[in-house]
Amino acid sequence: MNLKDKINEDLKNSMKSGDKVRLETIRSIRALILEFEKSGTDKELTPEDEIRMLTSAAKKRKESIEQFRAGNRPELADKEETELKIIEEYLPKQLSTAEIEVEIKKIALEVGAKTKEDFPKLMPIAAKALKGKADGKVIKEIVEKILGSN
Repeated sequence: MNLKDKINEDLKNSMKSGDKVRLETIRSIRALILEFEKSGTDKELTPEDEIRMLTSAAKKRKESIEQFRAGNRPELADKEETELKIIEEYLPKQLSTAEIEVEIKKIALEVGAKTKEDFPKLMPIAAKALKGKADGKVIKEIVEKILGSN
């Protein structure tokens, strides 16, 4: 089942259950899908597009959570956290920091990256390999750590 079908099914279920936050969040994802389809590019929604869309939505929620916490608005931050958890249900399982580090070390060995000067060689490959499975900031921090410790 592709993302669009799953979203439509979950939308019906959340309408029936009366879960307003879930309903709003699923509607926002559905709006992203519809916006993509009506963009005029005549492209089919690929799994990569789905991950990119969901990752972007999750990133916006994370940024909002930080802003609301900084602005002493815990009730809004809590709502954003709930939405983030719902969005993450549709994303691939996120890797732990240890799992990310193992993957990046493998990639570094493959491309021969050993020093800080190799960052431009390693980072794009690591980001592409872990896209949707790990946050970009975490990937960057681990790449810097691995190359900095050698």
